[in-house]
Amino acid sequence: MDNLCGADCSHCGFKDRCAGCRNTCGNPFGCGCLAAEYINIGGMKNFNEFKKKLIDEINMLHIEGLPEVKELFTLSGFYVNLSYPLPNGNKVKFINDNRIYLGCQLENEFDDGKGESCFGIIADKNFILVAEYGINGTNPEIVLFKRR
Repeated sequence: MDNLCGADCSHCGFKDRCAGCRNTCGNPFGCGCLAAEYINIGGMKNFNEFKKKLIDEINMLHIEGLPEVKELFTLSGFYVNLSYPLPNGNKVKFINDNRIYLGCQLENEFDDGKGESCFGIIADKNFILVAEYGINGTNPEIVLFKRR
């Protein structure tokens, strides 16, 4: 699979549905890829500068229990698009399954190493979403949704 960002796509469970970033002009699943957008504008240097700025912005949020974010990874919406409960009982997804975002998962510092409570971070050029959830994404709750 020929990509633009250097990610190791060989372990992706959706590689059979993906033609690669380079072959699709940064739209591997029919929607954009945040990394490809920045790389196409100014190369890897531009993407890495954006990623560093985004990491700094997330760390400045000072969310209780969230460890310092040191890296963000390209993540397909397929993997990370959880259904969040609304006060009226409905559940809603906030991101596009076919878009590639930047994000990571970090264990809640107050979890005492049990791995039962994690933070998931998903971001792009327009928003930052921080959620807390249990094992395998169970019982997700939005901690923060911030427009950028």
